Amino acid sequence: MPPTSRPLRKLGFLTIGLFDEADPRRGHESTLEIIELGERLGFDSAWVRHRHLQYGISSPVAVLAAASQRTSRIELGTAVIPLGWENPLRLAEDLATVDVLSGGRLNPGVSVGPPMHYDRVKEALYAETADAEDFGYERARRLLNFVRGQPATDFSGVEGFETFSDRVQPHSPGLGGRMWYGGGSLRSARWAGEHGMNLLTSSVVKAEGPDDGADGGPDFAEIQLSHIRAFRDRHPDGDNARVSQGLVVIPTDSATPAQRAKYEEYAAKRTPRTTAPQGPARLLFAPDLVGTSADIAERLHAHAAFREVDEVAFALPFTFEQEDYVQILTDLATRLGPALGRRSPAA
Repeated sequence: MPPTSRPLRKLGFLTIGLFDEADPRRGHESTLEIIELGERLGFDSAWVRHRHLQYGISSPVAVLAAASQRTSRIELGTAVIPLGWENPLRLAEDLATVDVLSGGRLNPGVSVGPPMHYDRVKEALYAETADAEDFGYERARRLLNFVRGQPATDFSGVEGFETFSDRVQPHSPGLGGRMWYGGGSLRSARWAGEHGMNLLTSSVVKAEGPDDGADGGPDFAEIQLSHIRAFRDRHPDGDNARVSQGLVVIPTDSATPAQRAKYEEYAAKRTPRTTAPQGPARLLFAPDLVGTSADIAERLHAHAAFREVDEVAFALPFTFEQEDYVQILTDLATRLGPALGRRSPAA
C-alpha cells in the first residue's frame, strides 16, 4: 500500500441539509444536530452545500450563524456558495458578521458561473440587469477584495450623528486567508492559486489534462492531481497552499446489514456515471467509496490526488436517514480517521 506523502491533518465532512417542505424546521435542526455531533466526535470542520429553489439549504451563511452559537471549536464552511446568485458586497458583510460571531471559524467556499437554469430564473433574480450581469471570476475577485478590507467606497467619516467606513464592516482580519474556491478545472485551479485562495476539490472534475488511465480512459485521480499541482504552482504559498478533497466516503464498520445493503445499492446506482465523461462539459465523477475503514483507507492511499492533500471534507450521501449519518460520521471519526494516520484533537 503506497504511503501518503502528507499525513492527514484535518478531517471534515460535508452535508446537503435536506428538509421536508411540510416541516422545514426539522430538517434544518437535523443539520445543526449533525454539526454538533461532528464537534463532539472531534471533526475539524463541517461544511454545508448550497441549494436554491430546492429542498436543501438555500442560506448556508444563516445556518452556519446558528451553528456558530451551538458549537465552540469546529470550523464551519460552505461548499460552495455559487456567486451568480449573490451581491459580493452584501455577501462580504454576511460572511464577516458570521466569522466574528463564530470566533474566526468560518471557511467560505465559493464558485463562479451563471446560476443553474438561468433562463428560467433570471427575471426573478435580476429583473433589470439580467443580460448585463458578469458571472465570471471578476465576481469572486470583488468578493475577495471586500473581505480582505479593500475600500468599497471613497467616502468615510462622520455625517450628522452617524459614522461611516470606507470598507465592509465588521472587518474580520483572518477571514481573507480562509476563503476557498470550489474548482474542478485547470483554469479554476490556476485562478484560485493566483489570487491566494484555498482550493476545494470534490468528486467531480472536468476531463482534461492527463487522459489515459489503465483502461485507456480518463483517470479521475490523475486529473484531480493535475489540478492540485497547477493550483500550488500559481499560489504564493507553493506546496504549502491549502487543498481539501471532498470525495463521497461511506464506512460500514458499525453499520447494520440493512444499512450496508442500502449504501452499496446507492453507490451502485451512481457508478455508471463514473465510467466516462458526462455531457458537453465532459464532467468526470469519482466512484463513491463504500466499505470498511481499512478497505477505504487502502483505496485512498492508492489515490494519486489524495496523496497530495492533508485535509478532507468527505461528502455525506444526499438522501440517507439521520441514524445513517450518525453511524457514518462515527465511523469516519473513530475508524477511518485513525486508519488514515490522523491524530485525534486530544492527542
